Amino acid sequence: MKMPQDVTVAVADGERLNMFENSGDEGCPKLTALPDAPISSDNRGSGGRHQSSSANPSESQIAEDSFAAGTAAFLNKKVLDGKIKSLIVIAAPRTLGELRKHYHKALSAILVGEIAKDLTGHALPDLERTIAAA
Repeated sequence: MKMPQDVTVAVADGERLNMFENSGDEGCPKLTALPDAPISSDNRGSGGRHQSSSANPSESQIAEDSFAAGTAAFLNKKVLDGKIKSLIVIAAPRTLGELRKHYHKALSAILVGEIAKDLTGHALPDLERTIAAA
């Protein structure tokens, strides 16, 4: 996948969001870390049940889904405020599925690509290689 200049890259799992920007160009990308984002986990996401049983998600899964919904709300706001012009989302497969449920149509319109892989905490060269190979 090509990484346009100034593309924002969001790397998420059910507990963390790391944001980066391509400060290089499309031919020679260079990811630069952005400040940590304040994510609200108050949104109970689509799995918002309060009891755990075989038919209901566990509290940890509810917390992860809530974090994903909060992450989507944060990204939606950044897009609507004009702070993100193009976006690549890299997330653990389950988290990515939950994020998609909450994308605003404006976010979907500027989405360059998605990668269903848990890469939170990985080194920048790993992220750059994964995006280039996608």
